[in-house]
Amino acid sequence: MHSQLSILVIDDEPDNFDVVETLLDGENYQLYYAPSGQQALNRLNSFQPDLILLDVMMPDLDGMEVCQRIKADPQWQAVPIIMVTALTAKEDLARCLAMGADDFISKPINGVELRARVHSMLRIKQQYDSMQVLMKLREDMVNMIVHDLRNPLTSIVLGTEILRLPGLSPEQQQGKADQIFLATQQLQLLIDSLLIMAKLESEKMVLNYTEVDICALCMSAVEDIKAIAAQKNQTLISELPEPGSIIAVDAVIFRRVLDNLLSNAVKFSPSNSQVTLRGEYLAGGGVKVQVVDFGPGVPQDLRQMIFEKYEIGTGMPDVSQIGLGLAFCKMAIEAHSGTITIEDNHPNGSIFTVLLQK
Repeated sequence: MHSQLSILVIDDEPDNFDVVETLLDGENYQLYYAPSGQQALNRLNSFQPDLILLDVMMPDLDGMEVCQRIKADPQWQAVPIIMVTALTAKEDLARCLAMGADDFISKPINGVELRARVHSMLRIKQQYDSMQVLMKLREDMVNMIVHDLRNPLTSIVLGTEILRLPGLSPEQQQGKADQIFLATQQLQLLIDSLLIMAKLESEKMVLNYTEVDICALCMSAVEDIKAIAAQKNQTLISELPEPGSIIAVDAVIFRRVLDNLLSNAVKFSPSNSQVTLRGEYLAGGGVKVQVVDFGPGVPQDLRQMIFEKYEIGTGMPDVSQIGLGLAFCKMAIEAHSGTITIEDNHPNGSIFTVLLQK
C-alpha cells in the first residue's frame, strides 16, 4: 500500500481547494489540484490518484462529463470519485451516480462529513488494490505451478512413448524407466510441498515432533538425490557428525526442506561440479545444516526475494524458476522456530544455512 494516499481535487475555484486542504489538514494525504476537467484528464495519463474530489459546476467541461470520461477508461475505473455539488435535487444526485460517481458531498462542505466520506472511499480503494494484488499472486502461482509441473510431466510422457518402441535393449529400457521414476519423484516433491505449505499458511498444520538422528536423515536425503545429480555428473559430498545425536523436529517436513535445498542446488549447479551437505550439532543442543553449491549464486538484492512465494530467483535459461521450493523451506523452518539464510560460496555459488535451536 501507499505510505501516503493521494487525492486529486478538480475545481475551477482555487479557493475551494484551499477549503478542502484546510479541512483535511493533519490527515496525512497528499493533495493535488487541477483547475479544469481537461487538465485533470491530461494529468491522469501520468499520475493515478487514490481518490478524486470533483466539482460538478465548472465551465467548458462540467463535472458530470469529466466523471463519465474518467469512468469510461478501464485504467481509471477503480479510482473512486466524490462529486462536490451545490445541487440538492434528487434527480441531479441520481445523475451524478449514473455518470459513475461513487459518492457525493454537498456545498458548503462540512469538515466532519468530508473526512468521513474520504475515509470510506479510500478504504474501499485499498480493499480493491489488495484484491488486485491477491489476484496477481494467484495468477503467478498458477503459472509457476503449471511451469514446474510441465517439465517432469513431459519427461514422463516422452519416456513412456520411447518405452513403447520396439527393439529397445534392456539397458535402454532401464534408463527410460529410471528417467520416469525420477520425474515422478520431482512431481511428488512439488505436490507434497504445495499441500504442506497450504496447511502451514492456514495454521491447520500441527508439527509432529519426534526425536530424530539428523545425520541419518541427511544421509537418506543425499541417497535419494544421487540419481538426479548423476545425470549432470555432479558429486554429492556429506560432511556430517557421527550418528547418534538426536534433535526434536517434524521429520517429514524437515526431510522435505532437505529435499528442496538439495534439489535446488543440483538444479542450479553446473555439470561436473559438487554439492555438499554439512551438518553439525551446536553447543546448546541445536543443529546447523548447510547446503553448499557452485551455481551462479544469488545477487544481494534478491536474497530476501527468493524466499517469497512465486518470486523468480534467477534468470537461467532452461531451468525451472519456481519460487515455491525456497518459500516452503522458509515457512517450514520458521514453523520450527528456526532460521534459513543464504550467503556467498567463494569463488562462486551459494551456501544455504538452516539453524534450529533446541
